[in-house]
Amino acid sequence: MELRAGQIAVVTGAASGIGLALARRFAAEGLAVVLADVEEGALEKAAAGLRADGATVHARVVDVGVREQVFALAEDAYDRFGAVHVLCNNAGVGSGAEGRMWEHEPNDWRWAFEVNVWGVFHGIQAFVPRMLAGGEEGHVVNTSSGDGGIAPLPTASVYAVTKAAVVTMTESLYAHLKAEHARVGASVLFPGPHMLRTGLWESHRNRPERYAKSRPRRAPYRSLGQWETAMKEAGQEVAFTPVEEVAEHVLDGIRADRFWMLPDSEHSDRQIRARSRSMLERANPSYLESFILD
Repeated sequence: MELRAGQIAVVTGAASGIGLALARRFAAEGLAVVLADVEEGALEKAAAGLRADGATVHARVVDVGVREQVFALAEDAYDRFGAVHVLCNNAGVGSGAEGRMWEHEPNDWRWAFEVNVWGVFHGIQAFVPRMLAGGEEGHVVNTSSGDGGIAPLPTASVYAVTKAAVVTMTESLYAHLKAEHARVGASVLFPGPHMLRTGLWESHRNRPERYAKSRPRRAPYRSLGQWETAMKEAGQEVAFTPVEEVAEHVLDGIRADRFWMLPDSEHSDRQIRARSRSMLERANPSYLESFILD
């Protein structure tokens, strides 16, 4: 797909992190950007910054887990701009679950699935039929993660399960679009290859009351800064990938119609090979052993 001035990009989870970096990068190409996020103050700040740089911006507060709000976003975008060419279903949350899976609160799963899985599905259903009807080139990018999308990190199993679902959903979307000979492509994004400085670590600040925890946490939520400090104290240096690099990777992938937006990484390749080998050999998942806790 050719990206050019005058096209329209919609980005969810756009108030910070990867979403904001995507919006800035699309705007730099001359696209008008529609920003959607659940956090109103951060969204207004993001939109103001883009407008100050000369971008055409529309912002709307949206909880992607609520179907009606995502459909209202689509209606708003088409009313204002008449088309959407790029859709980035990027909004995501961590669940805040603690302990073993059988100890998790059901609301940790409900909230994570509502945003990370249902949010992507709502985006597909709200926008893709309109994109197809428009007859123009288009592209859908769904954000997954190496955690789950490639192999799960068992200490973050809820998040991993949702991101695995995003991969399969996008594979299915790709097949359906090809079956329709559509001019709309689909890709799954694995941000990285290293850690990212995003708001995912503080997802709990936007947790809806309907999915409130039923019991206090055993330990306080840990910020990215606190986690990084703990890692350094343990003698482990952590590498970070700038979100701007992720955005550049997405634009390159859209232009190349690349399904797997998976940056080069020996760590990821090693996980993929180990998991594939385990399946082909019908062997137990030994690639998880380094994550198994006492």
